[in-house]
Amino acid sequence: MPRRLMKGNDALSEAAVRAGCRFFGGYPITPQSEILEYLSWRLPEAGGTFIQAESELSGINMVYGAAAAGFRAMTSSSGPGYSLLQEGISYIASAELPAVFIDVQRYGSGLGDIFQAQSDYWQATRGGGHGDYRTLVYAPASVQEGVDLIQVAFDKADQYRNPCQILSDASIAQMMEPVTLPEMHEHDPNADWAVRGKRGGDFKRVTSTMYYIEDFDAYIKNKYDVMAEQEQRWESVLVEDADLVLVAYGISSRICKEAVEIARAQGIRLGLLRPITLWPFPVKGFAEVNPDVKAYLSVELTSLPKMEDDVKLACEMKAPVEKFLGGANIPESTAIVERAVSILKEQR
Repeated sequence: MPRRLMKGNDALSEAAVRAGCRFFGGYPITPQSEILEYLSWRLPEAGGTFIQAESELSGINMVYGAAAAGFRAMTSSSGPGYSLLQEGISYIASAELPAVFIDVQRYGSGLGDIFQAQSDYWQATRGGGHGDYRTLVYAPASVQEGVDLIQVAFDKADQYRNPCQILSDASIAQMMEPVTLPEMHEHDPNADWAVRGKRGGDFKRVTSTMYYIEDFDAYIKNKYDVMAEQEQRWESVLVEDADLVLVAYGISSRICKEAVEIARAQGIRLGLLRPITLWPFPVKGFAEVNPDVKAYLSVELTSLPKMEDDVKLACEMKAPVEKFLGGANIPESTAIVERAVSILKEQR
């Protein structure tokens, strides 16, 4: 198929339409506003509905309604707008409805700033809203991977009847890369759980909560245990003989991949483990790592370490876990190599 040069946000939007998304309700905020701009004309063209809501709170509840009616529905946001989505995501998870949410991460707490960052890791991977639920969280490292993962996110949301998230960042959202787009997919909204005016028979109405289920505790534990076991995704780069393994996702992983190439050319055995799912965190990927690895280095665009906690749990602290924090600044690959060399010297 022919490739097209597309901005990250535009490519995510087109991929969502081609994955069968027919409803979007959301509010503009940098650096994800192009998603709204693109879908404002593309969704109606494809027979769908686009609504620019008066706030993120309205948008997420519109998604709730569209999902309950059986449609593939989506919203997107960033920074403080992403915070406003959390209560609605909790409600959607409680009602066991499929939906997809895109967070284009930006820097800082509160209002923050529009710079690229990876500040929302805890919020995305720990639920974000109240109560007992999790969401599958996919972290693309390129525009093409974002396109591919949108389809996966919608399919998995349907499979588990659970919200899924795409955790992007300002760099990937704003860069332009060649992509291959999938064929158009039409989703049947007449799911057996959808509220579409049906009455009688064994039709089961969607309610605002699933706590009516008998033995809810065992049910919900099993649901997320299955997701945690079966949905781990990762990429490994030269970890089998590595003395030090970098762990990074999204835009950080691209810099780390270059760092591995530079280090290997210098005879330094550096490797990379790139989580594609941030929840479930790819614990299984750590089994591929050299059992004699001397250390791990968690590389994140944050001011405070976040993913480092999951790296420590995944490797069971069989080797020291260090951190490289870039804040809002994407580090040079050579700086990561220098830090890795420094750590290896300390381990001798």
